[in-house]
Amino acid sequence: MDGSAADRARAGDGALDPKVAAAIAAAEAAGPQSGQTVRVDSWIWSVRLVKTRSMGATACRGGHVRVNGERVKPAHAVRIGDEVRLRQEGRERVVVVTRLIRKRVGAPVAVQCYVDNSPPPPPREAVAPAGIRDRGAGRPTKRDRRELERLRGLPGFGSAASAAGLGSGSRPGTATGQGQRQGQGQGQSTSRGRGKSKP
Repeated sequence: MDGSAADRARAGDGALDPKVAAAIAAAEAAGPQSGQTVRVDSWIWSVRLVKTRSMGATACRGGHVRVNGERVKPAHAVRIGDEVRLRQEGRERVVVVTRLIRKRVGAPVAVQCYVDNSPPPPPREAVAPAGIRDRGAGRPTKRDRRELERLRGLPGFGSAASAAGLGSGSRPGTATGQGQRQGQGQGQSTSRGRGKSKP
């Protein structure tokens, strides 16, 4: 890395910890040389926006990564000043590129490589699932399951059973079936009787 990048790390970040400044200088040294570019999937992995590079590539292919408002492929080149939007796990990250690096760095160094303009994450209460059971409570009973379904807004199977006419404990069509069988039996006995009465 040339002296200018090291000077920029020292002068531009004034109050930076010397270890962080050294790590930034090392990351920039491993970055692109003049005329080279950095792939967007590699950059979002390097600055710890995704856990693995393959996850970054998958996010790009799925249309979850935008650079300056346009969906991009994993090989798209990012430049300083680009706005990168990444949507994952119900949250959108909006960052502006300030440093180009290719090597994954620690969190204190990663935050020096972009300006974070992301909206605040939703409160934990909003994302917590309804009806969490205590650890060690065992398998839920049918009653517990119905209450959990009611809390989550799912149709319980008590309501589905009553809607189908199964709440009374009888199977649908049972009475009709018995009546048909009885009628058939009477008809058969009558026809047999008539047949015997003829000489």
